[in-house]
Amino acid sequence: MIPNKKKFTTGLILMAMFVVILVAIFMPLFNGHNGLEYLDNLYNSISKGSAYYIDTVRTEVQTLEQSNLTMNLTLASELQAQQTVPLFMKAGAQVGQEGNQLTVTGNMAKILGYCLDDAQLMYDNDGAAVSAKYGYAEKAALYNWWSALKAMDFSLKKQKEFKAAKIAETVKAKAVETAYNYYGIEGQNISDRFGVVLFSLIFYVVYTLWYGFGIMNLFEGWGLRLEH
Repeated sequence: MIPNKKKFTTGLILMAMFVVILVAIFMPLFNGHNGLEYLDNLYNSISKGSAYYIDTVRTEVQTLEQSNLTMNLTLASELQAQQTVPLFMKAGAQVGQEGNQLTVTGNMAKILGYCLDDAQLMYDNDGAAVSAKYGYAEKAALYNWWSALKAMDFSLKKQKEFKAAKIAETVKAKAVETAYNYYGIEGQNISDRFGVVLFSLIFYVVYTLWYGFGIMNLFEGWGLRLEH
């Protein structure tokens, strides 16, 4: 027995429509992507513009003194160390390798500036230019920069070169990581897609309430009620 058939029917219709839309969301109806993938790509492309710090970081790098520093870097493997050597050499540094250990002597401003050049290329989705420089995959090259900067931070702090260490960490976090994470994504301004963004936010709220009212009507139609 269903005590309140009207509410039960309303709840059943709401839940049926909810499920139909849910199935549609997970179908590849948006240029080969499902709804979640489409919105994920949209918000990533919008956020890319607001995550650009390379020019600001470059200004910080230029404040470094022009004297050379020597750093002892420990990388994850001998192969990674071997792949990292040309990154520093093209930046004008002298590099020695022994296993997974590198000894790098060079101008910090020049090294970090060259790293930012690669980050800029990747941020602009010009990975082919990075790959052509080093002869292997562009994302691997940028990851090697990230690993080298992490090792540089450790080495510079041991030498009490705290300003250089801080700026190297800033290059890693605000330029290399950002360029790596957003590589392949085309940036968009939110003003260009404001209608879609607004619709998605309103739809999320309405769809959540839709589910809640559907469940509530089903349970109340069954005679189940929440009371104090």
